[in-house]
Amino acid sequence: MNRLDRLSAILIQLQSRKVVKAQDLASRYDISLRTVYRDMRSLEEAGVPIIGEAGVGYSLAAGYRLPPVMFSREEATAFLTAEKLVSSLTDAANSASYRAALDKIRAVLRSTEQNYLEHIDTRIEVLESRRPANHPGENAMQTILKAIAERRLLEIDYFAYYRQEHTNRQVEPIGVFFLDNFWHLIAWCRSRKAIRDFRFDRILNIRLLELQFDDIHEPFMNYVRSLYREMALQPVQISLDQHAYIHLGEQKYYQGFVSEEITPEGVIMDFMTMSLEGFARWYMSFSDCATILSPNALIEKVKTIHTAAEKKMQQMQCC
Repeated sequence: MNRLDRLSAILIQLQSRKVVKAQDLASRYDISLRTVYRDMRSLEEAGVPIIGEAGVGYSLAAGYRLPPVMFSREEATAFLTAEKLVSSLTDAANSASYRAALDKIRAVLRSTEQNYLEHIDTRIEVLESRRPANHPGENAMQTILKAIAERRLLEIDYFAYYRQEHTNRQVEPIGVFFLDNFWHLIAWCRSRKAIRDFRFDRILNIRLLELQFDDIHEPFMNYVRSLYREMALQPVQISLDQHAYIHLGEQKYYQGFVSEEITPEGVIMDFMTMSLEGFARWYMSFSDCATILSPNALIEKVKTIHTAAEKKMQQMQCC
């Protein structure tokens, strides 16, 4: 990026945020802090009213606004691609809001860029998952984001999959993230008095309360890193007959699939699983065509489940 483009980009950054830190600008544009300071002086000399506060960052004086911004063809295409993702991966209300925003962006584009977007609009598509979606209402995302922004409590009816129980919780929302085709809410659960990860598709109902909470929580990404650092993934390796392998389909991805190797004897598959119990129960659905190579703990899990199943069958026959 040449210096003129960088100065324009920094000016847009200043208008889009209340405060911009020098280190953030240096990281974003891959320049030194010294270059950031020099760029700021250049903008000030050009008449831009920049307020700089040591230890805080830079901001624009109240009331200063840039003239209308023109988007490049590449930027407009990025917006169009994002619209496809938002429409597929969020709820209807959030999707509608994004489409309305994109219409405003289209309105300020030059006619050549408008024609370009119309031409490729039908050539980009995001296919929805074959698994049925279960969103908690039409405006779940907007409700959660509103609660985060206004520091208001949420009341949720939640289904805990592993415990197979329904609970009602009051939570202090901290942030949301998308992982493996699911949206997650990170929040402080007042019932459990701890940080919890709530999957959107397991939230049966959600209500925005008037009660506010003190935002004393750590930065959102600290919780995300902590939760998934503590989540102990266990390596698993199995061998599967080739005629059975073709029937697994996308199921393997839900079990932590990592890699596979096709051999004359069969397919060697490697997984990283969060639950040996869950993996063992999935494995038993095709265990007549497979062999566990490691770990031994998984073999013991399968034996235990198999023994319990045989006992159940004997009890049923006696009855």
